[in-house]
Amino acid sequence: MSLEQDLLNALPQTQCTRCGYPDCAGYARAIVQGEARINQCPPGGQAGIERLAALTGQPALPLNAEHGVEAPRTVVWIDENWCIGCTLCIEACPTDAIVGTHKRMHTVIEPYCTGCELCLPVCPVDCILVENVSGDDTGWKAWSGEQADLARSRYAQRQQRLVRAQTEHQSQQAAKARNKLAHLNDSRTPTRETRRASTANAPSSKRRWLGPRLALADERFTHHVMMMGIMVSPIQGARPGP
Repeated sequence: MSLEQDLLNALPQTQCTRCGYPDCAGYARAIVQGEARINQCPPGGQAGIERLAALTGQPALPLNAEHGVEAPRTVVWIDENWCIGCTLCIEACPTDAIVGTHKRMHTVIEPYCTGCELCLPVCPVDCILVENVSGDDTGWKAWSGEQADLARSRYAQRQQRLVRAQTEHQSQQAAKARNKLAHLNDSRTPTRETRRASTANAPSSKRRWLGPRLALADERFTHHVMMMGIMVSPIQGARPGP
């Protein structure tokens, strides 16, 4: 197993982005590449820093306050009286712990909530509340390995769902573009039969205007064909002239 994988396994998998990276995997990769220090994960706390120090051989520095403070584990819940069903919190949740639909009340599935609080800033009506669920325990004392594994699995499933949704959306957009292009090509190259059918189905005033012009166009076309040495038969189509 690689060092990057060992570091990822040692992180709490809250996917909170407080470390400055989009997810726990990104933070583990940055540590291996020397782009990040091992003291940038508030959910893991000091115990988490010591885990990363043991794996990397780096000193166990205090938690960098620029990334937050070590605190009890929290979950969020939604005040149903104020929720407007905007779905913004659903889009922000990294573990799909929030369910609901457009313009309908949302709710949080507590076992799936990692306390990342990414849903808080996107809520336009501040109807999401935070609750302490670990008392005085912080860091890995407030978070178990089983909970970390569940959060990691939920996050991976969400990433796969987003990829599938994006692929389906692109396929639908491509199909719409092809259909629109085909429709445009058909509408720009009408046949004589199409023009005649359009004239027959047009209002009487429009037929009076189009009828003589269509007859004149057919006459000019026939004259042009005869000048080119072809005789047009109304029954058998076109055939070479004498």
